[in-house]
This record gives sequence, structure tokens and C-alpha cells, in this order.
Amino acid sequence: MSASAGGTAAALVDDGASPGVGAGAGAGSGRTLLGTLRRPGALFGTGVLLGWLLVAALAPLLAPASPTAPSAGTLLAPSAAHWFGTDELGRDVLSRVIYGARLSLPLALLLVALASTVGTSIGAFAGFAGGVIDSVVMRVTDMFFAFPGIVLTMAFAAALGPSLQSAVLAIVIVSWPPYARVVRGLVLAMRGSNYVAVSRLLGGSNARLLVRDVLPNVVGPVLVVATLDIGSAVLLLAGLSFLGLGAQPPAAEWGAMVADATQYFSNWWMGLFPGLAIATIVFAVNMIGDALRDYFDPRSLQRSDR
Repeated sequence: MSASAGGTAAALVDDGASPGVGAGAGAGSGRTLLGTLRRPGALFGTGVLLGWLLVAALAPLLAPASPTAPSAGTLLAPSAAHWFGTDELGRDVLSRVIYGARLSLPLALLLVALASTVGTSIGAFAGFAGGVIDSVVMRVTDMFFAFPGIVLTMAFAAALGPSLQSAVLAIVIVSWPPYARVVRGLVLAMRGSNYVAVSRLLGGSNARLLVRDVLPNVVGPVLVVATLDIGSAVLLLAGLSFLGLGAQPPAAEWGAMVADATQYFSNWWMGLFPGLAIATIVFAVNMIGDALRDYFDPRSLQRSDR
């Protein structure tokens, strides 16, 4: 998980005791989600992300050559025939970058969805149950935070074996604790609120209170952390593939392409273009995540309105 996402998680936990935190916090301040996303940075990030999603969806139509089969001479510099040049095997780099989006983006979205679901479920259960269960779950969560995320991810990926599936599973195992901490803090703050007490007096069971009254109010903070985590997921997938623990040859994956380029430093185009692809996606989701944080975080809204 990135430092920016970690800082956002901590800020949102601190805001858990503030009134209005949750799905409707921004709306209560007079701002709308659509208006927040129309800010220049958010618009740019949304445009870049949608552009990459479109590239991933239309990869067979956009790629000028096969991403795995040689199409020309080896190590050709960028030209009109090959806009991004060719690699050491004569494969078109542009085609490999385009097909890399089909691999990195869907997997990043999938593992963020899985990690947020697991973390939200664990955090909500721990916060609502309280007592020994809460203490045990939080101590396990603290154990994950005690080690750098990339080190734990590498350890799990190595234990599971070098493959893309193992890399995704390893990242999910390491990425759920921030969601659990955020949700647990918010659930603790809302568990004693008046509307939960009224629902309980009306005969609502604990499961009903958790699902219908509490969880809808943690959607906003979870969405912020999940958005920022997309960039972290892309980086982690690329990092594991760079180390040989993720996608295996001949798959077109950005991290693996950068790893191959380290053997050919004079052929700058081999690593530059997949590296730029990673950077643009991380930058785009951070812009979107910052806008969502401003919308859902009341203290951020107050600071920006001064």
C-alpha cells in the first residue's frame, strides 16, 4: 500500500468520530460529488484512467503487431514503422505496452476489490463485536503494519510460487489491513450513535444494524482508500513481475518489460514507455483519490473553504 493511501487511511480513522463522516459527508457541506470530480486535477485523472481502460478494451484493434511474436528486427529505435521501437526479440514495444494494460489494469481493479471487501468485512465485524474479538483482530492487523508491504508481498509471492495468480493473491493478503483499520474506527464511532440505538430499540438484530445502518456510512472512506490503492496495486504487480515473481514470459506486462530493459540500458525505449504507462496510471488515480478525499473528509472540506 502506498504512503499516500496509508496517510489517507490514518486521516479517515481520525475523522471517524466526527459527525458526517460517511457516504453523505460531502453533500452535507454544500458540495456535490460530481462538482468535486469536475476539478481540473480530477478531470485530468479521470480522463487518463478512462483512456487507459479504453486502450485495454480495444487492445486487439489498437496494437499494430502481436505482443509476443517478433515482427521486425531486434532493438530497433522508435520510428514511423515502430513508434515505440522493438525489444531484444524483435517484438513491437507499442503493442506490448497496449496489451500490458489488459493485464495490469483489470488485475489491479480485481485485487483492490478483493482487498477492500475482505478488509471491510473484517474491520466491521471487529468494530461491532468489540471486546476480545476486536483486540485479536487489531493485533493481527498491527502485525501486518509492522513490516514493509513490499517485503511481505514478496515473501508471500515467493512462498506461493512465481506466477501472476500468486502475485495477485499475495497482494490481496497484504492489502486488506488498511481497510480493516479504517472501517473498524468508523464502526466504533457509529456503534454508539443515536440512530443505531433507535434501530436496536426497534428490534433490529446485530447483523441488520451492521448491514443496513452502519456499513452504508463507511462507503465514502473505503472508496477513497480503494481509489488510491489502485495505483499501489499497479506498482506492486509491476514490482513483483520486475523481480520475476509475477507475470512470466512471454506475457506482456509492464514490470517485466522494465526488467528486460535493465539489460539494455543503451536502448532507452524498452524501459521508458512501460515505465511511463505505470507512472501515468498512478498519477491519474492519485488525482481522483485526492478529489474523493476532499469530498468525503469534512476537515479537508473546511480547510479548502477557508
